[in-house]
Amino acid sequence: MKTLEVKAESKSSYIHIGEGIQNLSKYINDRKSIILTDSNIIRLYKNDFPKNIPVIEIGLGEKNKTLNTINYIMAQLVKYEADRTTLLVAIGGGIVSDVGGFAASVYMRGIPFGFVSTTLLSQVDASVGGKNGVNHEGYKNMIGVFNQPEFVICDTSMLSTLDEEEFRSGFAEIIKAGAIKDVSLFNYCSEYSQTALDLNPDAITHMVYESVKIKANIVEADEREKGERRLLNFGHTFAHALEKMTGILHGKAVSIGMVLAAKVSNKLGIIDAEDAELITTVLNQYGLPVKSEIPEDQLFSAMKQDKKRTGDSIHLVLLEKIGHAVTREITYNELQKIINDLRCDI
Repeated sequence: MKTLEVKAESKSSYIHIGEGIQNLSKYINDRKSIILTDSNIIRLYKNDFPKNIPVIEIGLGEKNKTLNTINYIMAQLVKYEADRTTLLVAIGGGIVSDVGGFAASVYMRGIPFGFVSTTLLSQVDASVGGKNGVNHEGYKNMIGVFNQPEFVICDTSMLSTLDEEEFRSGFAEIIKAGAIKDVSLFNYCSEYSQTALDLNPDAITHMVYESVKIKANIVEADEREKGERRLLNFGHTFAHALEKMTGILHGKAVSIGMVLAAKVSNKLGIIDAEDAELITTVLNQYGLPVKSEIPEDQLFSAMKQDKKRTGDSIHLVLLEKIGHAVTREITYNELQKIINDLRCDI
């Protein structure tokens, strides 16, 4: 097991990579606790839960990441007489951690919470960094808070129960981390793609640890996304629009979004064509999509609802080279013209 401390401005959070769900009790430490999870995790891992702890079950899928689900969780917390000292433990993927962290942050103005992260995507992204929220009318994470969990357990052995599509999807965020901050991680993803896809524990642990380390360093520098943390949104401006319109997995949308962002970077003369093409090459190694059939006008209509926009502009994350990203403010009209000029099939 490897442990990383995220020393955010608000409080510290501890990420335990390679820890097992069977050891959850030592992090609860005899406190009054309640578990939040979904039906799939209950089916697979209920026997590994600490005994005699109430369980709140929510449904599967993005459709459950809403204020209606938060209302249900609030009612269950009241039912189980949760107070300000009660620990809420969210066990599951990104949706469970997002709604669990948000619910804990607003119940009685905040109770402690921790995560057991069960998917590759949540281990390297959703459960780390303190962003917690829900969607609103299909728009991603429009309602939320910044609040750090006490702990995150990344049990990499649980990845073996993921379906292949969801497992592959998680690599998009790992490749993104390397693309924006660490060329050695990016190169590792390229060199050991098949080893990782075969669920080699050493390769997976290395990738998760290095990705989390990158995100932890960025969050420590900019917890509330005023500057440096914006780099984590590489590919996400396009991805969130694609998710809303198509319902594809987050990692798949990020994959397509990164390709578009790399091409825009090249069109603006920021990155050379060879480096831009490397993004597509490595994503292809993981069987991730690199283009979409969504018409441009529909995509841009959805993009204008991005919560990161400022008036008619948006802070778009671009690449100067593999391992180094920058943020540029660009108008939607400028961006649309660039995409049109590229004649991308998006």
